[in-house]
Amino acid sequence: MSSNIHNEPIRLKKTLTLFAMVMMGLAYLQPMTVFDTFGLVQNDSRGHVPTAYIFALVAMLFTAYSYGQMVKRFPSAGSAYTYTQKTVSPHIGFMVGWSSMLDYLLMPMINILLAKLYLHEIMPFIPAWVFVIVLTVAMTAANIYGLELVSNFNKIIVLVQIGIIVVFTALMIYKINAGTDIHQQSGAALFTTKPFFSDSFDPFLIIGGATILCFSFLGFDGISSLTEETHNARKVVPKAIFLTAFVGGVLFIIVSYVLEIFFPYQGLLIPSLGVNIPLASHFSDLSSTQPDIIKLVAGTLAQSVILVFSSVTVVASGLASQAGVSRLMYVMGRDGVLPRKVFGHLHPKFRTPIWNLLIAGGLCLVAVNFDADLGYSLIAFGALVAFTFVNVSVIAKFYFAEKQSKTLKDNIKYLLLPLLGIIAVSSLWFSLETRAMYLGLIWAGIGFTYMVFLTAGFSRKMPELHEHLDDEA
Repeated sequence: MSSNIHNEPIRLKKTLTLFAMVMMGLAYLQPMTVFDTFGLVQNDSRGHVPTAYIFALVAMLFTAYSYGQMVKRFPSAGSAYTYTQKTVSPHIGFMVGWSSMLDYLLMPMINILLAKLYLHEIMPFIPAWVFVIVLTVAMTAANIYGLELVSNFNKIIVLVQIGIIVVFTALMIYKINAGTDIHQQSGAALFTTKPFFSDSFDPFLIIGGATILCFSFLGFDGISSLTEETHNARKVVPKAIFLTAFVGGVLFIIVSYVLEIFFPYQGLLIPSLGVNIPLASHFSDLSSTQPDIIKLVAGTLAQSVILVFSSVTVVASGLASQAGVSRLMYVMGRDGVLPRKVFGHLHPKFRTPIWNLLIAGGLCLVAVNFDADLGYSLIAFGALVAFTFVNVSVIAKFYFAEKQSKTLKDNIKYLLLPLLGIIAVSSLWFSLETRAMYLGLIWAGIGFTYMVFLTAGFSRKMPELHEHLDDEA
């Protein structure tokens, strides 16, 4: 009997509950990112950030619904890779997994990059590479130790983030009402439709802004890769995915609305030309406006304190995203799609994919010198591939394979809603940065070449997920 226990394969350890999953998802989203992306999206959308958030949220909720449907059938850490593999094609499933791996691999590195920027602004006398190495080692060590530690840490960080957001939003509202906001305006400006719709409104610009904001929602799909470590996953994970997207989206919309009033868009409308020309911004760096927002709202001292905490919040997001990509690589390794001895290996004591975590951690060192805007766009490329094919998987599995198309309810659940998800996500594809599209396609080409090698020119079957998933999932 003891020998059977000894020989039992090592599995991922179940530690997560619904609350823990939502907290992991919100940590992945990093709620305070609303301050960082505000300036860039305000400029791109000509002062309609809340509308861009609404569009992004609607697109994400359709896709969140599809993720929930697929998790119920395939409670696997492989996420979009597994869903597409089992419902559409093993070959397409591999390409989806390979493409979305670009998203997951870059996310921890981008978080380390942001933390480096925050800390170096406060302590410029310390070389930036020192922050990158120290934070990467700490993040990787925590993930190797186990997901329970990461989960508990993220719960605290998320709750503190929400508290800070509430305080800052309340302070902005107070200043607007008191006429002491950035333009010394009267309190009447607090209630207006301008942040949602004005003379400078352009739907194409809104979609462009929404594409950038998709980055803010990546946590809801990331937690699907933690399915095999969640108790009662078939019920818990779909709820957690939807709640993560919905709670995060509502928070982003409310805060960005107040930000638009406190920091009104600086644009000059020329009716004869039908154009709106952006003027000098309130912010020194549109790609990272959190430092300026904090300073202008609460002063220099608050800026220093919050920037130190912000570096912790992006590391918390990095913890969640590093955990997610290591599980995706683990499932692909367990299936034999990637070399099993490396990618399909779990540490015998901690039951975590140690080599995958070290690979993801090693990539974070690139954050010493990397273009953040390019990183965001490449992450969006991988995410949009995953989002598109999760919606396709629902239609393929339920509507066609299982013929659940006889009732109106079936047609809404398994055809209309995922189709709306595909349409919403497809519109975001057209606004993706050209440079990111080219690099993403190059990455996909490398994956396709590897797949040809793996299948000996498609003469062998593609490895698939065959492992039994226990009933407790």
